[in-house]
Amino acid sequence: MDGTKKQTVMKRFYYTSDEIIEKPFNWGQMWRLLSYVKPYRKHLLPLSFLTVFIGTAVRLLVPVLIGVYVLDKAITDRNTGLLVQLIFVISGLYVLNYAANTLRIRWMNRLGQHVIYDLRKHLFTHVQRLSHRFFDQRSAGSILVRIMNDINSLQDLFTSGVINLLTDLLLLLGIFVILFTLSPQLTAAIMITLPIMFFISTSLRKRIRRSWQTVRLKQSKLNSHLNESIQGIRVTQAFTQENENMAYFDGINQENYRSWQEATKKNAIFRPLVDLTNAAGTAVLIWYGAALMMNGVITIGVFVSFAFYLGMFWEPISRLGQVYNQLLIGMASSERIFEFLDEKPNVKEKQNAVRLPRIKGDIQFHHVEFSYDQKRKALSDVSFAVPAGTTLALVGHTGSGKTTIANLISRFYDATGGTVAIDGIPIADLSLSDLRAKISIVLQDTFIFSGTIMENIRFGRPEASDQEVIEAAKAVGADEFISNLANGYNTEVEERGNVLSAGQRQLISFARALLCDPSILILDEATASIDTETEVKIQHALRTLLKDRTAVMIAHRLSTIRDADRIIVLDHGKKIEEGNHAELMKHNGIYAGLVKAQYSIS
Repeated sequence: MDGTKKQTVMKRFYYTSDEIIEKPFNWGQMWRLLSYVKPYRKHLLPLSFLTVFIGTAVRLLVPVLIGVYVLDKAITDRNTGLLVQLIFVISGLYVLNYAANTLRIRWMNRLGQHVIYDLRKHLFTHVQRLSHRFFDQRSAGSILVRIMNDINSLQDLFTSGVINLLTDLLLLLGIFVILFTLSPQLTAAIMITLPIMFFISTSLRKRIRRSWQTVRLKQSKLNSHLNESIQGIRVTQAFTQENENMAYFDGINQENYRSWQEATKKNAIFRPLVDLTNAAGTAVLIWYGAALMMNGVITIGVFVSFAFYLGMFWEPISRLGQVYNQLLIGMASSERIFEFLDEKPNVKEKQNAVRLPRIKGDIQFHHVEFSYDQKRKALSDVSFAVPAGTTLALVGHTGSGKTTIANLISRFYDATGGTVAIDGIPIADLSLSDLRAKISIVLQDTFIFSGTIMENIRFGRPEASDQEVIEAAKAVGADEFISNLANGYNTEVEERGNVLSAGQRQLISFARALLCDPSILILDEATASIDTETEVKIQHALRTLLKDRTAVMIAHRLSTIRDADRIIVLDHGKKIEEGNHAELMKHNGIYAGLVKAQYSIS
């Protein structure tokens, strides 16, 4: 596949897994985002607001003191005593303002970090409880972007944006009241430029918001590709596709760069607009203010105070533009975060779910049907029963429905027709935690977490003692190779256990599953990656460990299921044959043909 074709295929994947969300800017969603501040409204929030009021009051008082009292009274009247008092008062106010700002920054940073922590924890916890169908439709990189980048982008909004919004609104209100009190005529003349700026800035909002949504989309694509590239580096190198991979990465990296350029370019329009308005207001102040002063309508102190306040007036307006940009970024991110938080699990536990602390392990399928995409049936009218303590083997070509049956038993998906029951109770009526606590699954591509071997085996049962972990490892024949490692059970394994062989990883997954003492054990191609010598060890261990347990085994290597109590042959989601090994060989049907084919190949 050439670079162009590869890029087309990958683009199709990314755009279907993560799209721009078209929603209007609404304060309802922002209030939902700000609801994460509620747990701290009795402590950090009031303290932060108090410092805001103190700082704002100081900034509003100083220009009046300098213009009206220092210039028009102390200096004009040559009152040295009053001048000294005013110097000390103004200096004290600046010290008070410094202390208030220091505390505000400290408390708001603490508040912001608390909110970010809570939001990320909430999102991660919610994602953990979503059904498998959710993960089928999204890449790992896309999910990672929501939990990390999108939440990180809200940090400025919570640590400074909200409090700056309050500060600037108070400051603008205070300045307007003071200016109007000092000179209504001059205030009206200066404010004539505001409607023009407001009209122009509002026209930018939709375009700026759309730009930040595009930035989030491009970042999601970039992270998805990075995640896929890192995990698939061995395949990339094996097929010498490094150049094509780098070319595609360069393409989406350029898209990300251009989206940032476009968004920041639109943001940059606002500040020059404020500066132009400031220049126009200053020109009006000098022209009209000088005229009023020469006519004796205002004093030089009032004129100087106006100059101070005018400089202060455009500063919060400029910051309001920045806060608005933060709100736009926050809205783009919050839409993506709340899209995940609003996602409901396809597999839901009923409010009155049946608690079943102990499961015997009887499994019944009654005319079960299932489809992953509501189009093609993965299972069609499948019925069978697995008595507790017996072993069922599922055989068939790839895509015949074997893994689907295992997924339905664990209730990773709900059947679209018919009934799956455990111990005679429909699985949809059972408590999910009770059900899954009594089912252990071993997959062909086992997942090993970063950490020690002891921690990996203990993963499904954290309270298990070290001795119990060792006994489980011995039962599956893993103790021998673990004991030969430099640090034994305390050996650190890298992500996905790449320092271990495929057979060793599989043995650890067996020990992990069996430590949970499951009533039902599902083995999905569990011995496919194991060499013959290791397979002999596992088969020996399974004969003991499967005793009195219900087991569902999926295997292409038919030698591993000869001793199964029951074997079901599936084809395109339908049950074709059923019986034990001897019965099916005697029947000389599909199963017998598969066995003969494997032996002829070997």
